[in-house]
Amino acid sequence: MNIPVWVNGELLDPAQATVSVFDHGLMVGDGVFETIKIVNGRSFALTRHLDRLTLSAQRMDLPDPDVEAIADGIAKLLDAAPAWELGRIRVTYTSGPGPLGSDRGDQGTTSVVIVDEQKPFPATADVAVVPWPRNERGALAGVKSTSYGDNAKALLHAKRRGGGEAIFGNLAGDLCEGTGSNIFVVRDGRLLTPTLGSGCLAGVTRALVVEWCGAEEVDVPLQALYDAEEAFLTSTTRDVQPIRRVDDTVLPAAPGPITAKAMRVFAERSAADLDP
Repeated sequence: MNIPVWVNGELLDPAQATVSVFDHGLMVGDGVFETIKIVNGRSFALTRHLDRLTLSAQRMDLPDPDVEAIADGIAKLLDAAPAWELGRIRVTYTSGPGPLGSDRGDQGTTSVVIVDEQKPFPATADVAVVPWPRNERGALAGVKSTSYGDNAKALLHAKRRGGGEAIFGNLAGDLCEGTGSNIFVVRDGRLLTPTLGSGCLAGVTRALVVEWCGAEEVDVPLQALYDAEEAFLTSTTRDVQPIRRVDDTVLPAAPGPITAKAMRVFAERSAADLDP
């Protein structure tokens, strides 16, 4: 089945869809994006994701994206796609074509929406802590930017060591996030997740777990991940995924009781409301 893509308001055959080779999303990573889960042919938490797309654009001093047009594009693509049990929507928004270099152009922004099926993640995750810290004071800290080179390098580092996700600390020596996930740990029976001040992304799934499961947002030393009673990852397409192993350290349980409860609560609440 040939599912179209949406580019700047037009539905196009993927083989015919193009953006300029001068687009700064390609040239210098000057853009933002969102990944939105598809559940049985319908989007999940669309409002939160489009709100974050706007916030990311604002933090990069980009014009506000036309989220109504993007939402319409998403709806049209979902109508054209199979009702996948699990899928993903990728929304990319860039500063558009520009000159060679970092200066932005004046030809207008680029918006692209693509939908595809998503394979389920494994029941548990093995993770590797990478040696390159996040800069929690950087201009792009917490922004879902298309500048993902550090994440690509970190994930390759983790996979070469048998991991499925890479974990970053930050310059302060605290736990931060994964390449495409947030992280939670259980210490002394308390469910904790790094604060947004750690430099981590304000994940949609992270926020829902905090709201629904009563997690505490605190600064967590990186070493605490190795000593955790339980730990798990959250992301749009993995929901709540228990961590089995951190580098060479196998955690006591995956899932432990607190993680199992978070998995159950998230599954129940998300099934009851597709746009929480």
